Amino acid sequence: MSQTLWRRAGLTLATGALAVTGVLSSAPTASAAPADDAAGWLASELRGGLMVNDQFDFDDYGLTADAGFALIEVGGKARKVKQVRQALAANVDSWTTGVDFGSDDVYAGSVAKALTFATEAPRARPRSFGGVDLVERLEARVSDTGRLADSGTPDYANTIGQAFAVRGLHAAGSGEAAAATSFLLQQQCREGYFRLSFSDPDATDQGCDAAGGEADLDVTALALLNLQAVDGPTRAVKRATAAGLAWVADQQRRNGSFVGTGPTAVPNTNSTGLAAWALGQAGRCRPAAAAAGWVRGFQLANGAIAYDRPSYRAALGDGVTPQTRDQFRRATAQAAPGLEYLRVKACRA
Repeated sequence: MSQTLWRRAGLTLATGALAVTGVLSSAPTASAAPADDAAGWLASELRGGLMVNDQFDFDDYGLTADAGFALIEVGGKARKVKQVRQALAANVDSWTTGVDFGSDDVYAGSVAKALTFATEAPRARPRSFGGVDLVERLEARVSDTGRLADSGTPDYANTIGQAFAVRGLHAAGSGEAAAATSFLLQQQCREGYFRLSFSDPDATDQGCDAAGGEADLDVTALALLNLQAVDGPTRAVKRATAAGLAWVADQQRRNGSFVGTGPTAVPNTNSTGLAAWALGQAGRCRPAAAAAGWVRGFQLANGAIAYDRPSYRAALGDGVTPQTRDQFRRATAQAAPGLEYLRVKACRA
């Protein structure tokens, strides 16, 4: 695997792609706890606390963290979360730096996700996670303007990493949290959505409107989830969150689904699951329940969630192949927490 792909694997909550083995079959069951079923399947996919990509022979730290976040959110898997924490801590340098490639590069987005995980996982220590002070490592990647940047070239830092940085730095009580938050809010366009890519570092105006940023449902939902986790939000954060939630709600289709951007611009469980999670967490229960209900229609008997209708139908006939398991893992990690909002009453509770 190339260094570029390795770096991206460390951060990205991917939307479509590769993967793996085992057989899934049959239509959705009548389980009273679809979110628990999804979490159970995710937990069963962990090997020594890690998501291991057998097809391309690498430990996927970013996807491991995504699974860990989902297990924490759904609850009931404390032993597995502990294993994830221990495994990620043991590999924190491989995840967040270029040490395995003989470089001193630091991947800001991966550090941001690692810090956020270390502030969320029970008994994790953000300032000594696998012996690394993640707060210090991330603060060194935040510029005077609050913009996140990789150490080394090219720079892959983007709004997803920025959102995790905001959450992690606030949770750790960092003095860089305010600047990072200010820069994140600049990535929101007047319509309410957040873009993925930053402007050129030399651009006078670093805001979304100046650059005409493309709307991105997944990025917007992730930004909202991280902003909602900030304690004592400012008025600016509250306004940004309200505008973002309104934009997300407006994107919902009549059947409850959402579409992503570019190659994911079809109804899919990654985008819809994230939207359900963000809306439900904000107490927007009816659209959250509608989105969760749509996702539920793509859950297999063992709890795994298919990415879209073609992948669901293929799994019913052929099971999950070495080429599709990664996609199932990613879809399930992003969609599982959203299933908690299947019922409006549960959301309101």
